[in-house]
Amino acid sequence: MDFSNIQRIAYLGPEASFSEMATDIFREKYSITAYPEKMTTIRQVIEFVDDNPNTLGVLPLENSIEGSVRESLDYLMLTKNENIRMLSQVIMPIRHCLLARTTEFYSITGIISHPQALAQCQNFIHDEMPRNLNIIEATSTAEAARSLANYNLTYAAIGSKKTADIYNLNVLRENINDDQTNQTRFVLIGDFETELTGNDKTSLVFATENKPGALMEILNIFYENNINLSYIVSRPSKINFGDYNFIVNFDGHIKDPKIFRTVEQIKEKTTFFRFFGSYSK
Repeated sequence: MDFSNIQRIAYLGPEASFSEMATDIFREKYSITAYPEKMTTIRQVIEFVDDNPNTLGVLPLENSIEGSVRESLDYLMLTKNENIRMLSQVIMPIRHCLLARTTEFYSITGIISHPQALAQCQNFIHDEMPRNLNIIEATSTAEAARSLANYNLTYAAIGSKKTADIYNLNVLRENINDDQTNQTRFVLIGDFETELTGNDKTSLVFATENKPGALMEILNIFYENNINLSYIVSRPSKINFGDYNFIVNFDGHIKDPKIFRTVEQIKEKTTFFRFFGSYSK
C-alpha cells in the first residue's frame, strides 16, 4: 500500500496512550510520514477518517481478555464512506501499571482509568485496593494519567511505563493486569485496497431477517465453501430491539475468487451488509 499522499493519521490520545504506541508501529512499518492527530474518543477517530480524504486512523479492536471494543465496531459500521476499511493489524502486549504522583501505595483511595483497563485489572483492584475505592472512568489510560494533576495525592491511574515517563509519575505496582498474556489488537483504517499476501483474513458485518434458521443459512455458506470462520460476535442493531448485527472474521482475501463468491452468496441472504476489509494476519 502506498501511503505517500496521506496527510494525517488519527488515533485515540492523548500522548503515551496504547493507541499512540500502535500508531508508531504502523507508521514505521509503512513509512508513514503523515502528521499524527490525537482524538479524545474512538468515535472521533472514525469520523475524522470518514470526513477527511487522504487520512488514516488507528483503532483498538479486540482485547484478549475483555473481547471486542464495542465503540470501534459500532461506529465503523456507520461510516458514510463505505470504502473505509481495515488495512492492517498489530497485536500489542498490554502491561498495566499503577501510577501516581505519590510514592505511598497504601495511601491510594481512588483509581482513574479507561473502562477496558479497569476491567483488565479487576483481580488487582479487588485483592490489593481498599473496599471503598473510588473508581473514575476516563476516555483513555493516558488521559487518566494526565488528569491526576486535578486530584489529590490519594488518586492513582492505570497506564503504561511510557505513560509514567511522559507525565512524570511514580510506578507503584507493575504488571497489574489479571492475565499476563493480555494483548490488544489494533487495526489501521482508511479508504484503500489491500493486496493478497497468502496469509490473510477478511472482516465483515451483516444482519439477517429475524426468523428461525436465518443465521444458520449464513454459517452454512462458510461450511459449504470450506472457509474457516475464526470469529463471530453480535452487536445490537440499535434499530429494533432484539435485532442484531453479526461481525465475523474468516480466513482468506476478497481478491481470492472463492472468497469473493462466498461474500456474494452471503450478501444475498442479508438485510444489512458492510465489508470491513481484507488484510494480512
